[in-house]
Amino acid sequence: MEKSDQALTLVLLALLGGFLASAVEVQPSINPAVVGGTVMFSLSPPMSLKSGSWALGETLILNWVGDQQAFFPGYSGRASVNLTTGALTLSSLKLTDSGVYVVQSNDPALSANASITVIETVSNVTLSTNQTDLTEFNSSAVMRCSVSSGSPLSFLWMNGSSTITAGIRVQVTDGNATLIVTNVTRYDSGPFSCHVFNLISNGTSNPVNFTISYGPENMALTVNGLSGTSFPVGSNLTMLCSVNSSPPAQLQWAFRGNLMNTTGAILQLFLVSQNQSGQYSCLAFNNRTNMLNSITKDITISKSEQQVMNVLLLLLSLTGFLSSLPAWLTQLLEDFTE
Repeated sequence: MEKSDQALTLVLLALLGGFLASAVEVQPSINPAVVGGTVMFSLSPPMSLKSGSWALGETLILNWVGDQQAFFPGYSGRASVNLTTGALTLSSLKLTDSGVYVVQSNDPALSANASITVIETVSNVTLSTNQTDLTEFNSSAVMRCSVSSGSPLSFLWMNGSSTITAGIRVQVTDGNATLIVTNVTRYDSGPFSCHVFNLISNGTSNPVNFTISYGPENMALTVNGLSGTSFPVGSNLTMLCSVNSSPPAQLQWAFRGNLMNTTGAILQLFLVSQNQSGQYSCLAFNNRTNMLNSITKDITISKSEQQVMNVLLLLLSLTGFLSSLPAWLTQLLEDFTE
């Protein structure tokens, strides 16, 4: 082969080697990687490197020449290079190992890089709150979600099986780690939970429930299960007071504005007389909300026409006037009162 041909061949081989080197890629064995785990950075296509160096950004990890390696602070015992292929293995990964890994070599000449993210596994998701006993429209529920480990983190808040989003009464702060529900209603009792996740793991807290006090409200008063207010003398009356309240309201009865010695939802009156006509009130008090409510019903106790006729006959009989009436009229009065 002539010298000119040899020179041309060497130039072509050098150009081809430079092209191949520029086409080399670094491929991490896993991405993202887990704290404490191991990752290998391989060259593709595989190449035989007689010397070179690995770095994380501007920070050198190691370099090698032939079969000699030199490690830089923080990487001794964690990093190694395959002297045949140039692949880097890095173990006991830390969060600070995230970044761009660069391999460089002069024999042959190449420079390539790849980036990885090191993530910490989510563990021990905990939901805490300032208090669990709240009053409707007067309290705020503050919930904080935390983990023992994990990064980076994303938070998802749940009320039962429904996802919670920010709104007029709902605020999410601290990078979504804190949930605040202002002016709680009885429908904000929960169960609340937080779901924490990243690219490699997730976890959910135990649920938290709130006790929401409200009322008393929506009161109703019935007598003998009826809505009527007029009853005959001698009746037995059972008055029932119902109210919506949490915790259950304390109930007290009053008659004509005066408290009675009867508490609870039921007031019973036996063989009532006319002088028991008047306003009956049910008073409801919630000692958690400090709210008082009442309902009043005006009850009329009166004699029926039957009772009036019986009294009339009794008076006529006592005065002897009944015996002086014509027989047909006496029979008519008796038939009417039967």
